[in-house]
Amino acid sequence: MAKVIMTCGKICSGKSTYAKQQHIKNHAVILSVDEITLALFDQHIGDKHDAYVEKIEKYLFDKSVEIIETGINVILDWGFWTKEERTYAREFYRARRIDCEIHYIDISDEIWQERLQKRNQLILAGKINAYYVDAQLQKKVASIFEVPAKDEIDVWIKE
Repeated sequence: MAKVIMTCGKICSGKSTYAKQQHIKNHAVILSVDEITLALFDQHIGDKHDAYVEKIEKYLFDKSVEIIETGINVILDWGFWTKEERTYAREFYRARRIDCEIHYIDISDEIWQERLQKRNQLILAGKINAYYVDAQLQKKVASIFEVPAKDEIDVWIKE
């Protein structure tokens, strides 16, 4: 039976790059909240961002089950920043007898800062479509993100 891989890590930690590598290796479909929100709203989602993200995540959870039932692996590329989110996801799939793994991208603060700067430069140059991470968003992410406990992680990628 097919499985789900959930990428876990801060914004701009390398989750999407890792998901693309796993896509080939695991013959998997990548489901990305950012891909949908940016396609629909660009950077201009505003105050409704969190509400839309919640709806998109619910949709993608349901869609992932549909895909898995056809025998295709799925990668959920959206961070799983809190223990509550990770627990919900595991229970969601466990209740449907679907194997799931959490792959945690663990990076130092120095590497995180470098990646944030590089991404923001690429966005400003019009080379990529991703969220620009200003100081306010960086502070929000840092305050929300809960480093997963070792017993939550199936694959730990230390960079």
